[in-house]
Parts: sequence; structure tokens; C-alpha cells
Amino acid sequence: MSKRILANDGIDAQGKALLEKAGFTVITEKVAQENLAQAINEHNYIGLTVRSATKVRKDVIDACPGLKLIGRGGVGMDNIDVEYARSKGITVVNTPAASSHSVAELVFAHLFTSVRFLDDSNRQMPVNGDTQFETLKKKYAKGIELKGKTIGIIGFGRIGQAVAKIALGCGMKVIAHDPFLKEALLDLEIQGAKEKVRIAVSTISMEDLLTQSDMITVHVPGGKSITKNEIAKMKNGVILVNIARGGVIDENDLIEGLNSGKIAHAGLDVFENEPTPSKAILSHPKISLTPHIGAATEEAQERIGIELSDLIIEKLG
Repeated sequence: MSKRILANDGIDAQGKALLEKAGFTVITEKVAQENLAQAINEHNYIGLTVRSATKVRKDVIDACPGLKLIGRGGVGMDNIDVEYARSKGITVVNTPAASSHSVAELVFAHLFTSVRFLDDSNRQMPVNGDTQFETLKKKYAKGIELKGKTIGIIGFGRIGQAVAKIALGCGMKVIAHDPFLKEALLDLEIQGAKEKVRIAVSTISMEDLLTQSDMITVHVPGGKSITKNEIAKMKNGVILVNIARGGVIDENDLIEGLNSGKIAHAGLDVFENEPTPSKAILSHPKISLTPHIGAATEEAQERIGIELSDLIIEKLG
């Protein structure tokens, strides 16, 4: 049987090497979406790996009877018709654990940016820093610390728990909501400590989380978790972060909350209209922005590549 794999959105070198050692031929040359099915059939690929760019919908699945496995390098599989593929006998795998810490660190990149106005400061300093230094110094002089603040985490799976660990390290109070989990035991690895520190975090109701949190970060696979109804229940001056899925925080309601002052700041890595986010979101002075890079660290991509390769070898080797 052919053991050819198309890594259409790329794969880390270590993962590629593992597959090749196991006898697979791995092709990393990008195939355009409209030519994907033709390429799979023409070159007899039995495995296809993707990240978020390539879509594997019913039309591709139906057109490729020789495809045995679809692998998603990352967590979310909303770019794959997972159940339909599995109904056709195709194995579908992903790497949910590999990118958790990278995503969690980006949450805090946005939080630190928000509380110290780094996004706006980095826009203004190159333009006005040499002529309005004292004015800008005064403008950005009302920052706050994360220490002592309450962070509310909606969705307390792997990523939510990784966020909680960093928050605890920053001296924050952690509260969480997850309808599928009553309690999580977090093992904190502290450099220099001989043993891990274990902390139990019990989940609470969504209502309590909304009313108690100074900052809220959302880690759910989709849907509209935060709309004007939820925003109305939050503390004045709350900070919101979305590194999960575009639309989990309703963007129109977010802008309304920012403009009214109910929401002090927001950090967004994902957007409702990717890859063409709305100009209103992109130009808002109280939103910290990144272009869907939650898992885009060298360390995460290495872990993803290795985990994905292990799964392919296990299923097809």
C-alpha cells in the first residue's frame, strides 16, 4: 500500500523525520484548495494533514476514496467535516494538548498589553514620542497590575487550565465555568521547587463568573458565549480576551461595550470574518490584535508535528 502523506499546511521537521523513518513519504508542497481532491487522487495520498487554512469538506471526502486519514495539527476541527469523514471510514485525529501552553501565553500577552496600554502606546510612540513624550506618559500612567485580580475562564479544558496555571503564577484569583467539569486539579511546576504544587479549582455558574471577574477569557469550541446579555452582567471596566474561535464574543456587542466604557479593553486573536476581519474591529483603539497565532510558536509546532506523526504511525503504520 502506498504510504504517501500530504502535509498541506506544513509539518515540523521533527514530525516529518519521524514519519519518514516509519516508511512514509511526506510531501509539504502546498496545494490550492480547488486542486486538493485532484492532487490527493493523482498522487495516491492516503493521509492528509492540515492546520486551519485547508478545508476538508464533504466534496473533498467524496472525491477521494483512497484517503484513509485526516490529521489536524492543532485543537479545533471546524475546517473538517469530521463526522462525515468518519462515516466514510476515514480516521480523523487532532493534537489537542500540544498547543495549550502557547495559546495560554498569548492570553497573557493580550492581558499585559491591555492593563499597560501597550497596543496604543506602540502606535503613538513612533509618531508622537519625540514631541509629546510627557503627554503620552500621562496618558498611559493609569495602568493596573494583574496580581490580586480575578480572572474568569469560560471553558476549563486543557487550554483553560493552562491559562489558570499562569494566572496563579501571577498572583491572580482563578474562577472557571465549564458545564462538563466540576473540579480540576492543577499541578504547578515551579522552577527550583523539588515538587509540583497541586491546586484544586472548582467550577462555578456562568452567572457568578460574569459578575465576579475583573478579566474574562473564553476557551470554547464555538457558539456565542458572550453577547450584550452577558456583558450587561459583568463588572464595569472588565477586560475580555478571545483566543478561541471568531464570534465566541459577539463583535458588534463587544464594540458597543467598549464604546460605552462597560468594557475597558479587549484582546482578540480570532475574528468572525477571517481572513477579512471587520474594519471596525481592526481600527478600534481599545482592542489588542493578533492574526490567529495562538498556536504559532516554534515549541508548539514541534510538539504538534511529533504528536501528529505518532498518531499517523499508530493508525496507518
